[in-house]
Amino acid sequence: MFRLSMAVLLAALMASTPVAAETRVGVVDLRQALFSSSDARAFSEKMQQDFAGEEARVREAQDTARKLKERLEKDGAMMNESERSKITTEFQEKVKEFNFLKQRLDSTVASRKQQFLEDARPEVDAAVKELLEEHDLDLILPSEAVVYAKPDMNLTDELLEKLNR
Repeated sequence: MFRLSMAVLLAALMASTPVAAETRVGVVDLRQALFSSSDARAFSEKMQQDFAGEEARVREAQDTARKLKERLEKDGAMMNESERSKITTEFQEKVKEFNFLKQRLDSTVASRKQQFLEDARPEVDAAVKELLEEHDLDLILPSEAVVYAKPDMNLTDELLEKLNR
């Protein structure tokens, strides 16, 4: 029984080998193509403009906290207890403010990036489908899933051209 099942498995593997050799495959780096596109560059510039004020507030809170910490480290031993306590409290409040502002900014930026990716998905899918048809491919794999591919199988530049149209 074991020999029969092994023989069937071996026959199935041998029969599928020629099919695999006929499969035409392409590879693309979706992330590189998408984030190098003109739409992505415009999105990035808009994000920098939109969040310049918030980034400045985050940096200001960080600088203030750093200066308070340096002051405590430098002059803390010479300060009286109430002054040291006051500066320590200010430092802790600035750290909390920095953490809050940074977390809020990071969350908003991540949300906007996710929305950009979702909005770009139909365009990317259409461009990948065009590549599939133009090159008469059976399969296009993301480069992250591939250990090695011949350079002529990499269609990332062509995908980028399609996205920039």
